[in-house]
Amino acid sequence: MTDREWVDAFARLLGTDPPDDAEFTALLELAGVAAHASQRTAAPVSCWLAARAGVAPSDALARARGLAGGAA
Repeated sequence: MTDREWVDAFARLLGTDPPDDAEFTALLELAGVAAHASQRTAAPVSCWLAARAGVAPSDALARARGLAGGAA
């Protein structure tokens, strides 16, 4: 199963829509910024926090880059 197939299937199980291509990319970049600016464990939790706060992946990515000092 590919990453997209997994995410699509998991979204169905959760009763929600999967991320579109732009959101998918932004979430991966957000995870990368969090993992490189801190420890790898910050990646999934940062994505969860963005979702919990209702912040769009692209906006969360911009904020994470700001927190990381633009280095990531």
